[in-house]
Amino acid sequence: MLELRPNCERCDCDLPPASPDARICTFECTFCADCVEHHLLGVCPNCGGNFAPRPIRPANKLEKNPASTVRVRAK
Repeated sequence: MLELRPNCERCDCDLPPASPDARICTFECTFCADCVEHHLLGVCPNCGGNFAPRPIRPANKLEKNPASTVRVRAK
């Protein structure tokens, strides 16, 4: 199950579970759409992979399967 990380690893903006602006790579590195498009140019700085929109977990599933609260920053 995806962690649904709460922030962009580059600019640290909030990315709540239902955010349509969240992007992830195959390792779940998480960035906002603006950083992916304008700064990272579609390439993950951590693993070199590409990005896809992060799926949105239905609100009624978040109670039993909550999103992560651990904020991650790219190195």
